[in-house]
Amino acid sequence: MKEETQNTRHVYPIFDKMMTRADKERLLKQHGLMVWFTGLSGSGKSTIAIAVERELHRRGLLCRILDGDNIRSGINNNLGFSPEDRVENIRRIAEVGKLFVDTGIITLAAFISPNNALRRMAAEIIGREDFVEVYVSTPIEVCERRDVKGLYAKARKGEIKEFTGISAPFEVPEHPDLSLDTSVLSLEESVNQVLGMILAHHS
Repeated sequence: MKEETQNTRHVYPIFDKMMTRADKERLLKQHGLMVWFTGLSGSGKSTIAIAVERELHRRGLLCRILDGDNIRSGINNNLGFSPEDRVENIRRIAEVGKLFVDTGIITLAAFISPNNALRRMAAEIIGREDFVEVYVSTPIEVCERRDVKGLYAKARKGEIKEFTGISAPFEVPEHPDLSLDTSVLSLEESVNQVLGMILAHHS
């Protein structure tokens, strides 16, 4: 039994040889970080994330956006919107995000993630020292007026069940690192605040 245990130690030796996060960060000349945007549908999460990505790219910093369009259509395309599936959706996003962060990539996640328990879970998976929470606090009246995808109108008609802000609750973040109300701030102002926070982590 002792001999078998000693032998199995060497079955998977690859992890001793893999490059470390520090190696990747030296190569990229940047630090991995997760910026987690939370807020109602239509609040401006993805719009801000896309603009931040462009600004980071312009500065020579590698960035990756994770949002509903590239996650729900791919890795999470087998999940619905039940409470259990919502938890699993965020868990998978956080696990994928952790891989990006551990590779030294600045990662921007734009998801409603409607309650504090989900956001805490994401922070714990990724690592709190690498997790920055941005609450896009745009009022629901403004989000509903925008209604780019017509989702609020469908939710009001009862065509979409458990829609956050209408038929399902949204918990305001307890201690966000940054709050942005896009009904008050311009896109440029919002982006500059997020950039300032990201760059502070690189100083």
